Amino acid sequence: MAKASAPVEAFLGTGRRKTSVARVRLVAGTGKVVVNDRTAEEYLTVPNQRTIALQPLVETQSAGKFDAFISVEGGGVSGQAGAIRHGIARALLKASPDLKPVLREKGYLTRDSRMKERKKYGQPGARKRFQFSKR
Repeated sequence: MAKASAPVEAFLGTGRRKTSVARVRLVAGTGKVVVNDRTAEEYLTVPNQRTIALQPLVETQSAGKFDAFISVEGGGVSGQAGAIRHGIARALLKASPDLKPVLREKGYLTRDSRMKERKKYGQPGARKRFQFSKR
């Protein structure tokens, strides 16, 4: 008969940015980051985006303490990196509430509400106008 192991405590956080949504699961571990079943280096190929996504772990010195399992969908690379950052920050807050001042000061807990502006009728885009002709 197999021995039942103690359940591993996981801290969940949902992050959003533009149209991207990231579901983050932090588990005590060695610092492994998995995004959509790939390593962070494979998934976030742009080094700057990888840095943005992992900022909360670095700023709170938690990079080697947790393994992050992340599921992210929607949007592009920039939006997904921002969503991952927001989700990691929220999960870290659940894991250790005393990190709140650091995360709040850096702005990682604040949802970036900027979205793409909708296209308006009678125009080619959100702000662009058709060429004006006086005659």
